[in-house]
Amino acid sequence: MDAENRNPLLPPSAFEPRGVSLVDVIPEFDVDYLPPPPVRHLWRHVLLFLATCATTFIAGVYYSDYRPDGAWVAFLRELSWPAIKDGLMYSAALMAILFCHEMGHFVQACRYGVYASLPYFIPNPVPVIGTFGAVIRMDPQCGNRKAIFDIGISGPLAGLLPTFALLFVGLSWSHYKEIKTHEIVLGTPPLVEYVFSWMHGPMPANNTIDYHPVAFAAWVGLLITSINLMPIGQLDGGHILYAMFRKQAHVASMAVLVLAITASIVLMIPDWWFMLGVITFLGTRHPPTTDDSVPLGKGRFALGMLTLAFLLLGFTPRPMGIAP
Repeated sequence: MDAENRNPLLPPSAFEPRGVSLVDVIPEFDVDYLPPPPVRHLWRHVLLFLATCATTFIAGVYYSDYRPDGAWVAFLRELSWPAIKDGLMYSAALMAILFCHEMGHFVQACRYGVYASLPYFIPNPVPVIGTFGAVIRMDPQCGNRKAIFDIGISGPLAGLLPTFALLFVGLSWSHYKEIKTHEIVLGTPPLVEYVFSWMHGPMPANNTIDYHPVAFAAWVGLLITSINLMPIGQLDGGHILYAMFRKQAHVASMAVLVLAITASIVLMIPDWWFMLGVITFLGTRHPPTTDDSVPLGKGRFALGMLTLAFLLLGFTPRPMGIAP
């Protein structure tokens, strides 16, 4: 073959008349030709972050005791500084919790060399809590068993640190109030009920907690963390469960989903129907890791059990309801 017609990717030895082996034909792989990791479109993350800051601010103002009444035009015109301050405190506290949660995943993924996107914050324009949380994109099959466990558990643990701090501070600024007709009443997780009773005494009859904006943000943080810790599919709890029990985790994941769906229907709790429908669509089976044989050790196993057990403290079956 002429020199000018030779394939430049093949070494000269490949064109010699002697016997040709695969080692001769396949060129040495140059690290300079490694495909780059997916480009992180920073502007998307920034815009979603700012949009979620705005929607959580609106939610904080909506639940403020100083919220003005009327349509949006009158609402904005009559907006007072106390209502703005409540909105800012709620938004800042909740965004800090979400940021710490997602960065817990991201930092551990970088530590193990598993590609993960920057957090995608999800705004919710309906002033309920102002957000659907945040997610990062990650391939669960890129890491081994220990990596998936550490990445999965680091998000809830990192998010619970500011949640606990804000919960104690916010509940100290909260108080009891009498329930009014047709008022939105928040469900009380066991952890919140215990801490608030310890601070302010037993709850009087026909009363509920009047959450300070910071305490309300911590309440939302507990709710989001509890949902993520459900041991189903590829939720954080699903990652932890699979790392602990491997293929046997699918049976427990399916049982938890069936139990949750049954309870939401029997007890008539429509708050969970949409979320459970999404989880059912995504599936309960967790894909295998690159190496499921890597041992976790007793310390990680115990930490995983304690973290999953947090559901009993932070979860509330009826997050929101209307007082009769």
